[in-house]
Amino acid sequence: MPTRTKPTGRAREWMGLGEAARLLGVAPTTLRRWADDGVVRSFVTPGGHRRFLRSSLQSLIPTARTERPPLQRLGETPERMARAYRRSASTGAADPAWLRGMESTERDPMRERGRGLSTALLAYLDAANEADRKARLDEASTAAAEYGRVARQRGATVHETIAAFLRFSRPFIAEIATFSRRRNLDTAEATELLESTLAALDTLLLVTIDAHETTSSGGAGRNDDLAAGAGPLSCGATAPGAFPEALA
Repeated sequence: MPTRTKPTGRAREWMGLGEAARLLGVAPTTLRRWADDGVVRSFVTPGGHRRFLRSSLQSLIPTARTERPPLQRLGETPERMARAYRRSASTGAADPAWLRGMESTERDPMRERGRGLSTALLAYLDAANEADRKARLDEASTAAAEYGRVARQRGATVHETIAAFLRFSRPFIAEIATFSRRRNLDTAEATELLESTLAALDTLLLVTIDAHETTSSGGAGRNDDLAAGAGPLSCGATAPGAFPEALA
C-alpha cells in the first residue's frame, strides 16, 4: 500500500503516476494496482497524488541482454524435466502394444536412455559453441537410429513409431514453453529457444524414420547424411540402445 509520509530525497527523484507509467510502459491503472498490491513503492501527497521513486521503478526495467541466460542457471534442470514427464505419463494414454509387450528388463534401459536424452537436449540448448552442438548431434543421431531399429524389430509400423516419438516430444516442448513464460524470457529469447527445440526434434524424427525403413529392408540407412544436413541439433544420447518412451 502507498504510504502517506513525506518522501525524503530530492524532488526530481520522485515521479507522478503518469510519468512513472510511461517510464515502465504500462497503463496508469496498472501501476496504481501494483502500488496498492505493494509491488511498487509509492507515497501519497496530502493532496492525494501518488509519487514514485525513480530508482525503484528503474530496477523493474529488464536490462538488455546479448544472449539468453542458460536454462540450467534459470532453474530448468534434468530433474525438473523428469517431473514434467512423470506428470504427462500419469495423465496420458496407455503405451502402444509393441511397448507393452516388452519385459521390464527391456523397458528399464529405455527409460534410462530416455532420461539421458532429455538431459542432453537441455544441455544442447545451452551449448556455447558449434563443436558441442556437433558432438551432441552425432550422439543423438545414433540413439534415434537405434530407436527406429528397435521399434521395427518389435513390430511397430512407421506410423506407430512416429506416434511414440511424438509422445516423447510433446512433454519436452510443453515444459520449455511453460518455463519460458514463468522465467519471463523476452519474445526473441523465447522464440529462439522454441525454434531450436523444434528443429532438434524434427531432425531426430527424420533419423528415426530412416532407420526404421532401412531396417525393414535390411539396409544400413542414411542417418549420417541426415544428421550432416540437418544443422545443429538440441539433443544427444548417453549411449546407443533405445529411444525414450517412458521417463517416469
